Amino acid sequence: MKQIAVCIVDDNRELRNALEEIITMSDGYKCIATIATAEDAVVQIPILKPDVVLMDINLNSPENGIDVVRVLKPRIPDTNFMMCTVYEENEKIFEALSAGASGYILKKTDPARMLEAIRELYEGGAPMSSQIARKVVAAFQEQSMKNNSNTEELSILSNREKEILELLSKGLMYKEIASQTFLSPETVRKHVYHIYEKLHVTNRVAAVNKFYGR
Repeated sequence: MKQIAVCIVDDNRELRNALEEIITMSDGYKCIATIATAEDAVVQIPILKPDVVLMDINLNSPENGIDVVRVLKPRIPDTNFMMCTVYEENEKIFEALSAGASGYILKKTDPARMLEAIRELYEGGAPMSSQIARKVVAAFQEQSMKNNSNTEELSILSNREKEILELLSKGLMYKEIASQTFLSPETVRKHVYHIYEKLHVTNRVAAVNKFYGR
């Protein structure tokens, strides 16, 4: 069985040592480096080319672990990044996954599950702690409901109102919209008022966000 080469990035020395010990003492795994800072990680990891990187999010430097993944993943696409963190916030989870992380596990995970997650990631899976997986599912459901709700709201707009909303989204002023739609600026203003009313918003930014399903 091939040994999985693992690199640990964490600014907490005790935790680095504990993770290194878990990996070193387990068959089928080898720890090829432990790194304490984002700056060192960006320099060393592309040279080491580990199979898996256990990446802390909250590194004690201007850049955090998510920033490191965002920089490195396009440069070394064959390396798998797993966030190993105390954070369970939806925002952090999605930021990490969007940056290129393929796994997300909590630091309190027991050693056996941690090793299992490393192998799962190496073999093409996307391991996550059960708490994190639930949050991901909940967030997708929430987004889906929001999109459905936006679609329903947009369907009550007339074609002319949708046309004006699209022009608003491009940053055009009422006068410019009027000349493009062959309406008077006052008529455009009235249409915009009705758009805001129907979408339950009070300004252009909120209306445009609903138009794009955000």
